[in-house]
Amino acid sequence: MRIGIDVGGTHTDAVLLDGMAIVSSHKALTTTDVRQGIIEALDAVMSEANIEPGSIEAVMIGTTHFTNAVIERRELTETAIIRVCLPTGSGLPPMCDWPEDIGAVVGNQCYMIAGGHFFNGKPIACIDEAETNKVIEDIANKNIKDIAIAAAFSPANPEHEIAVANLLLKIIPDANISLSHNLGRLGILERENAAILNASLGVLAGRVVYSMKAALKERRIKCPFYISQNDGTLMSADYIANFPALTFSSGPTNSIRGAAILSGIGNAIVVDIGGTTSDIGVLADGFPRESNSHIEVGGVRTNFRMPDILPIGLGGGSLVKEGGNVIGPQSVGHHLVKESLVFGGETLTATDISVANGSCEVGNKSLVAHLDSKIVNTATETLHSMIDNAIDKMRPSEEPVPVILVGGGAILISQQLKTASALIQPEHAGVANAIGAAIAQVGGEVEQIVSYSKVNRETALENAIREAEAKAVAAGADKSTLRVLDIEETAMSYMDDDAARLRVKVIGDLELGT
Repeated sequence: MRIGIDVGGTHTDAVLLDGMAIVSSHKALTTTDVRQGIIEALDAVMSEANIEPGSIEAVMIGTTHFTNAVIERRELTETAIIRVCLPTGSGLPPMCDWPEDIGAVVGNQCYMIAGGHFFNGKPIACIDEAETNKVIEDIANKNIKDIAIAAAFSPANPEHEIAVANLLLKIIPDANISLSHNLGRLGILERENAAILNASLGVLAGRVVYSMKAALKERRIKCPFYISQNDGTLMSADYIANFPALTFSSGPTNSIRGAAILSGIGNAIVVDIGGTTSDIGVLADGFPRESNSHIEVGGVRTNFRMPDILPIGLGGGSLVKEGGNVIGPQSVGHHLVKESLVFGGETLTATDISVANGSCEVGNKSLVAHLDSKIVNTATETLHSMIDNAIDKMRPSEEPVPVILVGGGAILISQQLKTASALIQPEHAGVANAIGAAIAQVGGEVEQIVSYSKVNRETALENAIREAEAKAVAAGADKSTLRVLDIEETAMSYMDDDAARLRVKVIGDLELGT
């Protein structure tokens, strides 16, 4: 048996699976203390199923902690960035495209030094150790411990990022270092941004992972536990402590995978409505459609491997304003049961509108009986229009498409959507994200630039597949279940040496009992 838990901004959901069968599920409001929320979720599903801790083979946890920290500009640490690129690559300095508010929180501590490589792995310049040590000493004098390093074309050759990291550890032995080649893809600005965000989340990551471990230990659960990452695959808890940014967008990814399992539909639009936001994604052959463009996280451009998700500020706790013409993006979040009208509060929310129009029964309906019918009708039309507009932006054609509704806020939808050929709200839809976490697989991905004039295509592909498989096994995949999920090959005709960009992704089932 395995347990999937998804810790969202408003709700913490849990599900217990025996194989693919749902044994028990639970939805509760998220607590400020991560540990307590997970304990409550564990207790609920295990008590309902009447099982002992020793029966659990694995626990999978999805969390929005790190995404929310970036969006809300909180719990981020001051971070330095060292770009290894000179004498080239200085035209657009680090953090030049960041919003001012998050740049101020992270600190705008930017340095550029000699080094980096060309696309073919040849060095632009040698590392100047004296110059590098001078930069590191300045960082040390500022008492900055979180440091990102990004070198030109480091996915092709990470040697200079590693060399600078080794020099850093000699002067700042307790530094938290993020190397860009471990996080992002080609494109130095976006990859560099990913490394900076990852480094700034280091302290928070340590605290969150410690809380998760403490919760499992307190309930005598000794099995391995894993955390969902951006592409819907799993990583070990120790791994996430070093790479928290790889969890960005894991919540919507889990919901899309869960929607596929619950509905049995492989191709559709998935609308995941939570307490604060709605995430709209495309389900293609049972997996989330992956974005081919740069992804913004809190206004910062990155190039993570992420699903193509459109988030909008509409959820059960969203504030209703201007006579129902505006809903969100502000939300009461997990304070819904205190501040919403139907729960005795004084704030008009989307949940209040849905209770008033008769589409759901939560709280005390008499507390919204006084609402003007015009406001209720206008707000109802507004929220459906918001969902329709979002689906319209995501659907692959102008034809109506099947729409799967999941998430606790799915009760908001009371009318047929213009963009939907059918509305599907499967059983257990409220905990689809936890189900997606529980059934997630383990993956490994490799992206590199290869020169077919130096190595033949078949050998290059084979080497990339073997490397991706090794990464998947190291992350906990059962070697016998590995399969190639995706191969992306792009000719780089503007470069010499018959160069091509090669990306290989391999996935496999989690190896349990280890």
